[in-house]
Parts: sequence; C-alpha cells; structure tokens
Amino acid sequence: MRKSDFGDDFVWGVSTAAFQIEGAHDQDGKGASIWDEFSKKKGKIRGKHHAREACDFYNRYEEDLRLMKSMHIPNFRFSVSWPRILPIGTGAVNQLGIEYYNRIIDTCLQLDITPWITLYHWDLPQALEDKGGWTNRAIIGWFEYFVQVCVQHFGDRVKHWMILNEPVAFTGAGYFFGKHAPGKWGLKYFLPAVHHATLCMSKGGRLVKKLLPDALVGTTFSHSVMEPIALKTRHINALKRADAIMNRLFLEPVLGMGYPMDEVKALRNLKKYILPGDEAEMAFDFDFIGLQTYTREYIQFSLLMPYVWANIVEPKKRGIEKTTAMDWEIYPPSIYMALKRLHSYPNMPPIIITENGAAFEDKIHDGQIHDEERMMYLREHIWEVLKAKQEGVNVGGYFVWTFTDNFEWAEGYHPRFGLVHVNFENQARIVKDSGKWYAEWLRGS
Repeated sequence: MRKSDFGDDFVWGVSTAAFQIEGAHDQDGKGASIWDEFSKKKGKIRGKHHAREACDFYNRYEEDLRLMKSMHIPNFRFSVSWPRILPIGTGAVNQLGIEYYNRIIDTCLQLDITPWITLYHWDLPQALEDKGGWTNRAIIGWFEYFVQVCVQHFGDRVKHWMILNEPVAFTGAGYFFGKHAPGKWGLKYFLPAVHHATLCMSKGGRLVKKLLPDALVGTTFSHSVMEPIALKTRHINALKRADAIMNRLFLEPVLGMGYPMDEVKALRNLKKYILPGDEAEMAFDFDFIGLQTYTREYIQFSLLMPYVWANIVEPKKRGIEKTTAMDWEIYPPSIYMALKRLHSYPNMPPIIITENGAAFEDKIHDGQIHDEERMMYLREHIWEVLKAKQEGVNVGGYFVWTFTDNFEWAEGYHPRFGLVHVNFENQARIVKDSGKWYAEWLRGS
C-alpha cells in the first residue's frame, strides 16, 4: 500500500476540537460554554479534570502548526468556539476571538496547510443553555447568526466547512443520558434537541453555500458498525432499534428520507416538534458527508434501556481482548463496512473520513513513545479505506483523530488519541512513533 494508490486528489489530515485543545477558558473575552460549567460538577469528569488549560493551543497554536508542517500534514480540521466568538451566544461579537481564529487561519495558509472549519463541536455558550439550549427552537436563529459571523470573517480564506460534529453524540449524551454537557436526561429534552439540531445542520449548510457558493460544505456523522450478540429475533430487532438511533437518526433526514420512526416508537413523538415546512427544510445536498468511525459494536436485547430496549455488550464480555484504552474493540474491517453502508444510500455525496484513531496507554522510554498499537491501528484502517475505494466507494479523504493528546470530554485526560504526546504539566510535546509513521506516509508516494 502506498499513498499514491489513493490518487492525487485524496485529502489527508488531522482533526481537533476547540474545547479539547485551546484552554484559555476565560481569556480575551471568551464566554463560558456548557462544558466549562459541566466540568465544575462533582463526579462528571473522570479524575476531576477540566479543560481550563487543556493543550494551551490558544497560546501555542503557532508552535503546534509548525510541528504539523514538519510532519507533512497538509489539512487541519479545527472547530470555532462559539462562546469565544459570541460570549453570550448572540449579540456583540468578541473581536479578540475573531483575531485569534484569523491568526490560526493565516498561519495555516503561510505554512501551506489547508484549514477546515467545524462550526459546532459541542461547546454551546452557557448563556444559550440557560435559555434552553438545543431544546429551544430559537437556537435555529442563534446558530444561523453564529454561522453568518464566522463566514463573514473567515470565508475569504476558508473554503472547507463542516456544520455539526456528531449530532447524535451531543444530543444523546448531553440531553438523554446526561453523561455529557449540559447533563440533561430524558426524552423530553432529547427529542426537541434532535429536531432542532437537524434543522440547524441543514439550514447552516444552506447559509454557508449562499454566502460562499464556491465553498465545500459538509457535516459529520458518527457511525458504529453493529452485529447482534446472537442470531435471535430479539437481538436482531434490538440491533435495528439501536441502529436507527445511533446511525440513521440524523443522516437520513439530511438525505431527504425523514426520521427512522418505524423502528423506534418513541421517535414518533418528534412529530410534536415538526412544524409545517420543516420536513422539506431538513434535507440538504451537502458537498460531502464526514464519517467518524472507530470500532464495531455488539448489540443485545435489554429491558434496562427504555425506548430502545437494547444495549452494547462490552468487548470483555464477548471474550475480546484486542481493545483500545477506551475499551473499544480493534476491528479494522469496521471502517470498510461503514463506508460500504453509507455508499449504499441513494444520492450519497462523496464521503470523507473526518475522524478515525485510537487511544492507548502510551509510555515514554528515553524521550520516545513507541506506540506500535496505534501505528498498526492506523495502517490497518487506512488499508480498509483503500479497499473500499478500490471497490467503488466515493471516499475522498482521511483525517486522523487526533493531532495532540487532549481533553477527552467526560474521560478527562486519561485516553490519549494523539499522534503527538502532551505533558499536561509543562505542555511539552513529543511526536510518537505513530506520528512519525504518518509523517513518512504523507511525505512518501
């Protein structure tokens, strides 16, 4: 396998998110986000960790971008912090926040790194959450204003945009299970959040294309390849319900297919939030779809999970020992299977792998990190991407999650996904062997 096997127009890069790397949580006029507040709550973040400093990318962006350039990484996906641009979510623009992202964009371009902006990667302004956040239909207007501000200030130099990052994750974990910010739980929060996020995704895409007709506009979806724990009717039906929630809930409305209400009866309650004209507004022809996939899940019937009546069986209970530090099964064919699944949809636009990677317990030996497991994970998954491409799947890029170790949400700093190790006490960086391998891969032919 060689990089040239993918073609000259295949996009290679790394992905990050503002809250996970920037730090500077209240610097230069930034407002509080829901994750700033959620991290203060007892028992919500492993190890009582927080992201007030994180990787200090806010102050070290130039150093990190130069390191990225030295690793031959040509595309950088990063998100814009909504409360850094609009401290209370609407109203007055924070000019210092604008200037910060201008510096990132300009530095990228000076280094011949193409910037890819994600508009929303989970850090909603707390001031908007105080008004109901994603459960309040007014968020459609709030979000459109944020999108307009970003496009007006950055659109002259940024030509690649993603609207939302994994909407099923921030609505499900944040508004149904309460495990992520803002910590709400229950169907009464989840369903309106789902519908409003769906509308923001399509309306946001439409607005970017209106303001920047030549831009490439996408949005990202997580996708978990699933198998039933046994070939029994109750487990197969449980898988169908889990698949409807985890994989189809946001993708199919964008493709004009509506919500998958037939499999999960509780989803029929979405109808109370769907106003006249909404169903037509939900569909949008994105220029690309971002696929974020990491593993395979086994599903079983369960009475303990209401509405879906299904749960995920942990790898250890299946006798699987080959896992990551997140206890996710290492199963490279899953990315091939996910690509084939998405490609099977009618009118599916080009697909870009916008996140794929693995966390392992890295150890420093003589100033080096020999992370053979991560290196093999990346190589084997890239091979599966090539296999899908050679079989006709329209896949146009691959972004590693992630560039540096970072704040991994409720897991704190324990899982390390980075190609670059970060010492969170002194902010020192060490390029891991996986990073060196990726650099050689990108430099080669």
